[in-house]
Formats: sequence, structure tokens, C-alpha cells
Amino acid sequence: MRNSLIAASALSLVVLATPAFAQDAEPAAPFTITGTAALTTDYRFRGISQTNEKLAVQAGATIAHESGFYASFWGSSIDDYVYLDADAEVDLILGYSKTVDGFTLDGGVLYYLYASAAPGIRSDFFEPYASVKYTYGPVTGKLGAAYAPKQNALSLDGYASREDNLYVYGELSTTIPGTPIGISGHLGYSHGRSALTLGQKDYFDWNITGSYTYKNVTFGVSYVDTDFKKSSPYLFFPGLDTAPGYAKNGYDLVDPTILGSVTFAF
Repeated sequence: MRNSLIAASALSLVVLATPAFAQDAEPAAPFTITGTAALTTDYRFRGISQTNEKLAVQAGATIAHESGFYASFWGSSIDDYVYLDADAEVDLILGYSKTVDGFTLDGGVLYYLYASAAPGIRSDFFEPYASVKYTYGPVTGKLGAAYAPKQNALSLDGYASREDNLYVYGELSTTIPGTPIGISGHLGYSHGRSALTLGQKDYFDWNITGSYTYKNVTFGVSYVDTDFKKSSPYLFFPGLDTAPGYAKNGYDLVDPTILGSVTFAF
């Protein structure tokens, strides 16, 4: 969801031309706007399905300033069990990114908004994040962390027994030289309960993704898995796993899966 600044100008040099025909290059615009729209067979957030293993529609946009500051929004369709009656997640982001000696440092605050959640459900919460990225040859490595302080949304009833949550992760990605094929891997660790992890406080998630990019369209296939135990309850309201419109089985939300996606960049 976070995008780098893109250089936007070029200068044509005319050898031995007279000053009357010389033109200066236009300065790069101070702001850059980018966006994406995607369709995926399942929306997995840190290994947990947010759509009951069904199709998700997603879109986002970023406006970045040449100073390194940026603002983004990103949204996805979700299923009701994430937060009762909520059918969409919207992420609002304010951040800052800067490259120093080849290392890209990125940090900010992300706010999770579930505007259509049922009245009385405390669903929205915020999460500061930070990461560092470095590219060596064709390989890029990234380490990051996100911490959500104790908030009403990270609890069973939305009021009492508030929890915090720490998520740390590492990623490796590469593009096969001379081809539009990319490969990436992700390993994450979550400590602390959230709305969908009431039965198990700590867990790992991981995924491996292959991608193919044609012009501004990227096709992806991912294998996603977690180390959740089958005996753990996962849903916000225990017992709703048998109700119409909710996950038919809590373990289905975290079991191994292969998902496909197509993303349009603009």
C-alpha cells in the first residue's frame, strides 16, 4: 500500500544548439499520486481469512510528497464475522519514507476503520508501524514491526479486558533478471490477542508468492499458512461459527490455502 516517489522528468541535450533553442527541463512535480485496484480469491490478513475464504475486491491510492511524507487509503471487502455487520475494511495511513545509504526507512500510523459495523461494536483501532528495506542486486530484504496499543477493538466485548498486539515480520523478494516474473516470501509473528485470535495469543504466519507483470497488470499466486492449533476458537463471538453468514468452521479461516490475485496499477 505504501509507494515510493517516482522521478518524472527527462532532459534532451542538443549539441552545439544556439541559446535561442535551448529549453530547461520542467521540474518534477512535488506530489505523486499512485493507485491500485485488485481482485483476490481470499483476503488473508496476517494469515487469517477476512472473507470466509471467498472473493475480495480491493483498491487503494497514495499521494506522496517529494519530502518523503505520504498519505494513503486502502480498502477491502470483508465478511461479517470480522466485526459484526461490517462488510468493508478501510485503512487510513499517514507516514514518512526516506532512503539513506541504500536503506529505505519507513514509518507512520495506520487507522483501521469498519464504518458499517453494528451499533455498539467497538471496531476501529490504530497501529503505528516501522520498517527498513535494503536491495542488494536483484534481491530486496525487509524487516518491519507494527504495534497496536490496548484498545477497545482488541477485546472480546469491546469494553473490558482490552489487549495490545505486536506484529513483527521479515520479507525477501526478487525479480528474475530479464523477465517479468517475481518471487517473494513473508514470515510474520503476532503476539497478543485481536478480534480474530481470542483463542490463541501467539502465532506465526507465512506465505510464498509468485507473480507475473504485464504492463500495469500483475497476476499473483500465493501459498498462505499459519501454525494455529485446530482446537483454538477464532471468531469474535464464540458460537457464531454455525450461524448463517459466518465462518462455518473457525479453522477454515487459518488453514493452508492457495489464492490467486490480479492487480491493476495506475
